[in-house]
Amino acid sequence: MAVVKEFFGKTKKGEEISRYYISNSKGMKAGVINYGAILVNLFVPDKAGKAEDIVLGFDTLEEYFENGSFFGATIGPNANRIGGASFELNGEKYQLDDNDGGNNLHSHKEFGYHKCVWDAVEGENSVTFTLEDTDGNMGFPGNKKISVTYSVTEDNELKLHYTGSSDKDTILNLTNHTYFNLAGHDGDKIHDHVLEMKASYYTPVVAGAIPTGELATVEGTPFDFRVAKKIGKDINADNEQLKLVQGYDHNWVLDGEEGTLREFATVKEETTGRVMKVFTDLPGVQFYAGNCIAPEKGKGNATYGPRCGFCLETQYYPDTANKPEFPSAVYGPDRKYDTVTIYQFV
Repeated sequence: MAVVKEFFGKTKKGEEISRYYISNSKGMKAGVINYGAILVNLFVPDKAGKAEDIVLGFDTLEEYFENGSFFGATIGPNANRIGGASFELNGEKYQLDDNDGGNNLHSHKEFGYHKCVWDAVEGENSVTFTLEDTDGNMGFPGNKKISVTYSVTEDNELKLHYTGSSDKDTILNLTNHTYFNLAGHDGDKIHDHVLEMKASYYTPVVAGAIPTGELATVEGTPFDFRVAKKIGKDINADNEQLKLVQGYDHNWVLDGEEGTLREFATVKEETTGRVMKVFTDLPGVQFYAGNCIAPEKGKGNATYGPRCGFCLETQYYPDTANKPEFPSAVYGPDRKYDTVTIYQFV
């Protein structure tokens, strides 16, 4: 196992950005950059031992300056949506950027953590990215210290370990926005990928993709992945929830106990034989089937478009800042943020 560092480009301010390749002895290799703490590459062998890059992204730093689909990005301080672009905490109202039809999406499209330059420290088989975020930045309270460590293990795991602290109560809900295609980043649509998820409930939404607050059973709906099925099987069903967001783009309530690292998903791609298992200690996951990926050029001149990649974004539920009935993402002096998500290839 080793980490290899290379030059990846310079920001508009002239800051040097590096790509760090983290590999194991079994042919798995992740490429991460200190701009946005972004996962740019993930090479994983197929059933014949051929390693291919299975995550969507770009070849150059400059293309990540826009990155409207958030390819590979670390999202923070709050991932997903906050209704009304505001929330109340300890009796005080906090106004956020209105960047999603009256709501807030992914904190801020230009100043969020996915557009920040992070400090980087290399480990034996890992890279730890850290940043400091000031009180009031993007509307969120508290001086915050954040880290995310990417590791590649000999068990073919890509492990993401997040930590955070704040000197005031605030909202901390980070995630990784990688789009996977187990047939290769330049593969076709992901409709034939077979997904199993240990999630008996999901959070229905209203227009704007803000949850109603209800935990609805998946029983008898297109949202039931408790028995493995192809992603495309029900994605175009005559279902109001699917129509609201053009397919799957919802939060699933994961079975098991929050705070306990547990396997919650398995994804299989039959032509390559790749199988990905996903673990987290968080209460939810946003399964996004890439419905709204804008057609654009990706790595190696690949053409990306709708549903050519899927995301499994582990998280607290969307709009939890305004939903006291949801698990709390409030962190501060008395509660440190510390969570792990693992993508394992078997």
